[in-house]
Amino acid sequence: LWWVARHEVGLEPVLLFRAFDISFDIGPVLYFVLVFLVIAGSTNGVNLTDGLDGLAAGSSAIVLLTYTAITFVTAGQQDLALFAICLVGGCVGFLWFNAFPATIFMGDTGSLGLGGAIGALAVMTQTEVLLIVIGGIFVIEALSVLVQVFSFKAFGRRVLLMAPLHHHFEMMAWSETKIMLRFWIIAAVFSGVGFAIYQQSIGS
Repeated sequence: LWWVARHEVGLEPVLLFRAFDISFDIGPVLYFVLVFLVIAGSTNGVNLTDGLDGLAAGSSAIVLLTYTAITFVTAGQQDLALFAICLVGGCVGFLWFNAFPATIFMGDTGSLGLGGAIGALAVMTQTEVLLIVIGGIFVIEALSVLVQVFSFKAFGRRVLLMAPLHHHFEMMAWSETKIMLRFWIIAAVFSGVGFAIYQQSIGS
């Protein structure tokens, strides 16, 4: 992916903070590290979210729909828009059978694959930093695990009843459907804010 981004697409090794219209030339070596961290983070974020019926598939569909919009409004990225919308269609079709009560399950193969695709789209659209907002639901899930582990190792007690975060609400006797729908709403809000930031950055 790093090679394609640099040599085929011609992306510059630049770190963009689109919300503040700030960019830093980080060089090819640090750019390689950035690509690695984005892919690793997105794959693990989606994988950690895949703990309840329909949660990862629906959240991924929302994030991928945002990337469909981002690539559609960006000149020369229509091929990526097609790739993203195909993934949205796959998630929605899968969700028909994966929504509670699920009859088929995503597993690590599906969640890691979706996470990798989201990370790749972030790299190819130079929204690596903005992915923190667009994929905010995955960031929250991953951070909940990190906080839980750190708190237990450092202080011997847990912050949450169970990690990742969706299991905390499950332990509070929330239904799977209630958790799923509320997490979808949160994912949609994060994605909407992320798209608004992107739209503002390319329009300025």
